Amino acid sequence: MLTHVWGLLAHPHREWKQIQHERETLTHLYAHHVLALSAVPVVCAFIGTTQVGWGLGGDRTILLNPLDAFYAGCVFYLTILAAVYLMGSVIHWLGQRYSAHPSRRACIIFAGYIATPMFLSGIVALYPIIWLCLLAGIIGLCYTAYLLYIGIPAFLGISSEEGFIVSSSTLAIGVLVLEAMLAATVLLWGYGERILLSIL
Repeated sequence: MLTHVWGLLAHPHREWKQIQHERETLTHLYAHHVLALSAVPVVCAFIGTTQVGWGLGGDRTILLNPLDAFYAGCVFYLTILAAVYLMGSVIHWLGQRYSAHPSRRACIIFAGYIATPMFLSGIVALYPIIWLCLLAGIIGLCYTAYLLYIGIPAFLGISSEEGFIVSSSTLAIGVLVLEAMLAATVLLWGYGERILLSIL
């Protein structure tokens, strides 16, 4: 797992080819990559919201009850796992319009790996200041887009010309899914309601 994480960050072109040659299963992907990495933002958010507290960078912070944060974390974790499967299905659906016709398995595996920078950007939730989390999320999203653009032809076998269209469409849908998840996360972790009450 850690080999692929480092490889995707350091030399993604070579890593995509290596991942493609492994012919891994969805079970292996989730067991050795997605389940562990998707826990990073969840665990970090749990620690950050219960020990440090949400904040805008000023003196006001909002601490969550550990039990509330635990339940929110469980839902957040399951949502991330489902989002990986959903984005893989979106890539599969978009890819069927082109000559390569990648399998659903390959598309979900691809989605699991391109989400790696987003998973890792969740580390900043240990110190959950809104602007810092947004900055880390934008950096993670940019690198995810980069992995997506170079991975479509390298991993899924869709040509660069067709891959640009698939990548752009996937990125647009992915951003919508991410925005929905971020909005749900803010509400889920109790930040939205509590910050409004503290401001008023």
